[in-house]
Amino acid sequence: MTTASSVPTGDLTTQILQKLSQQSPIVTSEAFPSIPSKDVKAALDRLGSRSMITYETQTREEVVLEPEAEQIIEHGSHESRVFEALRQAVEGLSVQELQQAIGDKNVVSAGQKVGFKDKWIAKGKEGKLVATVDSIQDTTRAQLLEIRETRTAEPKQVSELKKRKLVKMQKVISFTVDKGPKFALEIEKEETDLTFEMLSSGSWKDTKFKPYNFNALGSEQHAGALHPLNKVRHEFRQIFFEMGFEEMPTNKFVETGFWNFDALFVPQQHPARDMQDTFYISDPKVADRPRAEVEGQDTQQYWNNVKEVHQDGKFGSTGYKYPWSADESLKLVLRTHTTSISTAMLYKLASRKGPDGRPPPARYFSIDRVFRNETVDATHLAEFHQVEGVIADYGLTLGGLMEFMEVFFTKMGITDLKFKPAYNPYTEPSMEIFSYHKGLGKLVEIGNSGMFRPEMLESMGLPKDMRVFGWGLSLERPTMIKYKISNIRELLGHKVDLNFIERNPAVRLEKE
Repeated sequence: MTTASSVPTGDLTTQILQKLSQQSPIVTSEAFPSIPSKDVKAALDRLGSRSMITYETQTREEVVLEPEAEQIIEHGSHESRVFEALRQAVEGLSVQELQQAIGDKNVVSAGQKVGFKDKWIAKGKEGKLVATVDSIQDTTRAQLLEIRETRTAEPKQVSELKKRKLVKMQKVISFTVDKGPKFALEIEKEETDLTFEMLSSGSWKDTKFKPYNFNALGSEQHAGALHPLNKVRHEFRQIFFEMGFEEMPTNKFVETGFWNFDALFVPQQHPARDMQDTFYISDPKVADRPRAEVEGQDTQQYWNNVKEVHQDGKFGSTGYKYPWSADESLKLVLRTHTTSISTAMLYKLASRKGPDGRPPPARYFSIDRVFRNETVDATHLAEFHQVEGVIADYGLTLGGLMEFMEVFFTKMGITDLKFKPAYNPYTEPSMEIFSYHKGLGKLVEIGNSGMFRPEMLESMGLPKDMRVFGWGLSLERPTMIKYKISNIRELLGHKVDLNFIERNPAVRLEKE
């Protein structure tokens, strides 16, 4: 037998048409109160597509009783049950006796609180609970009865009952339905396919066909989807390629302390090299010294230059004046930045010769994963993606770096940059880059930049007059801003919603 709550759509359309023939318009929540709104809408859409009816949607909130409220309507409120038990006992009851009389500890606990608050009960002789009035009005039950009838209540009353978990607010969708231009009591049969037989007999001329619904959603394709980070990464790569950059190989997740720190003129006592900031590899713990990868590289001289510039000073620098340790330099780490890759590429560049016999200008970029021993929270992960660019050329200046940053970030749709002096061990001068974020209403840091130090560049054999710009930013931050994500764990990691991955739109960085 079909219940009212599971009426087939075909039967429901007939019922709607019959109701409209008797009265027009009708409100579905009154005409079909027990049928789910989704079933009602399916029937209305079927009739509406044939212009047999028109309808408007109304949404409202109703107060709905929780199961505990239904029990109160049947047996009385907790406080009235406690009061009645004490009134009948005359000389009062202990808490244990009251629990035995009512049979529910929760009812006794809740009822006591309200009874003491309204001064219906008190503690009498020997600590027993006694009734202090002859009779009470069970206002809670009366309120719930009225709510069950009307589905409404005063806001203050609703708030108090919600605190007691007796009611909840529920969204109700209803439809006001009226007759359409092609209203009829029956749905005329419409063919969906043009067949060979129709064409042969000519019956297609008198046949009514169902019109195409061009607004209908297509079937789910269950196709693969690019992660939002990959979409934003693709946009960054296009910007770099447009500006003449070459992509660096970034397949070395594990680096030595030499490439990750020492070659960048980061001292071995720097806090970034502490265990709480960097992941160290336990097996194997160390690697070999750098080996030549292209013809003309003197890695032993490079090793000695790095040691001397740290320990004693060289190339016009006083160095850090500490005993530099080769063992510390050879420790293996998960790379903390992709600048280790940039350093290796610049070292290769030092071995190349242009038409004038000097290393030629170059532009490199990389976008890949780096690792930090961070505390995981809404804005930090132990691994993230770094976007980095470097430009090596002759006669570069700080003003040129600032101008280039304006051009680069404008291609991402970010304008009105502000620059703030900063400190980095391997760049001097260094700048933090800020931009005004309209949504947050404040300046937000979007990147870091600077000019690589001579101690770093001359150690690898680059000419004194060659300058190198370097800048970087995370891939996650612009992705979170673009897709309005507030928690980075919803973007990367095991908490990612696969529906979000499948349905997120394409992205253009320069578009709002």
